[in-house]
Amino acid sequence: MSDLDQLTQSLARNLKRWRGERGFTLDALAARAAVSRGMIIQIEQARTNPSVGITVKLADALGVSIATLLDHDQGPQVRIVPEDRAVRMWSTAAGSRTTLLVCTEARGPLEMLAWTLKSGEARVSDPHPPGTVELLHVTAGELTLDVDGAAHPVPAGASATFEANVAHGYRNDGADTVEMIMTVAVPPAR
Repeated sequence: MSDLDQLTQSLARNLKRWRGERGFTLDALAARAAVSRGMIIQIEQARTNPSVGITVKLADALGVSIATLLDHDQGPQVRIVPEDRAVRMWSTAAGSRTTLLVCTEARGPLEMLAWTLKSGEARVSDPHPPGTVELLHVTAGELTLDVDGAAHPVPAGASATFEANVAHGYRNDGADTVEMIMTVAVPPAR
């Protein structure tokens, strides 16, 4: 199966899934997204590859990210996004750009933190409340991300996300200082 076929199948499956989870009829999603009912049917039947603009409209109407709508990987608790898999959203000839590094569908408070972790140092965290998700992007060095007893190397330029309701920690086993940006998505209080 080609990359385009896989993307078409993933979009079809995920659009049906999210439309069902939101309880939207075809007509309701068409109205919310300003996309024709026929186009949505074709997408859900994997008979067409919509433009980026239509995909953005559908993702916005469903309240999910484009990456979630197009994601074909299912299930691992930790997801590492190598630098070459980040999604370039737009760029100009002068060099301006926006890159989607990593995302999640978490709702509730968000915290963004800048980390510096010197060589040989580590920080351990107790499990957070269920539903808490962490996203991080390493800008220098190589982080070792420990989640629920498993080590995951995250080199400079890569990003990761994981469910933080298990024991987790951050280590710098290398000689270079690790620099990273972290966002913590905490579920709303119930």
